[in-house]
Formats: sequence, C-alpha cells, structure tokens
Amino acid sequence: MTRKKIISTAKAPSAIGAYSQAVKANGFLFISGQIPLVPESMEVLNGTFEQQVNLVLNNLKEIIEESGSSLGDIVKINVYLKDLSNFDQVNQCMEKFFEKPFPARAAVEVSGLPKDAEIEMDAIVLSDD
Repeated sequence: MTRKKIISTAKAPSAIGAYSQAVKANGFLFISGQIPLVPESMEVLNGTFEQQVNLVLNNLKEIIEESGSSLGDIVKINVYLKDLSNFDQVNQCMEKFFEKPFPARAAVEVSGLPKDAEIEMDAIVLSDD
C-alpha cells in the first residue's frame, strides 16, 4: 500500500529538480515551493512584483485544485522574499486570493531563490485522503 500520492499538473510549472509538485499524505497535501514560473515556458515571469505574486498564487491554486482541494483548504503558507519591503504587496495579493479565516503564514527574507526569483511560496493543505 502506498502511503503517499504524488500530485502533478501541467497547469503549474513542472519540477525542475529532484522533487514533486506536491505530495498527499495522511490527510494533508504538501506543496513544493513555487516561484513565478510561467508553466508553458518554464521561465520566470518578466512583470511587476504584483504580477509575479499573483502567478505564484495561481500556480499554487492549480496544484491544489488538481489534488481535489481548494485555496480555502490551505492551513499554512510560507513566503520567501528577496526583499522584505515587498511584504505589503504580498498581503494585498493574498487578500484577492483568500477569504477569512486566512491560513497561518510565515514570511522571511532570503538572500537568494531559484532562477533569481523575487518570491517563492510553499503550502500545507488539508486533503480528504
């Protein structure tokens, strides 16, 4: 019996290393970090910071929906920023994607991210199986 199930969708960026987009286990979905990659080109979005945050959140949404859950099922989200002064913009974007009660969250400034991205997010989601 398999104790975990791999979740994958072409509607979000494919894994660019030795990891899965997401893994379901024990009633949770664990989503790998998402940077603002355009799924079709696998290139970082050349747009405003707000557009990049929206793309990251949309990529998370696509993976979550592929698993049979929804954004409202996120219990914890982690935000990694190269510049913590962008934190207010992250909040504004998240308010467009989430309803109260909001998920728990951590936000940290980091010195670097894959493909020199400005933001990365990962999430833990409640799942039915």
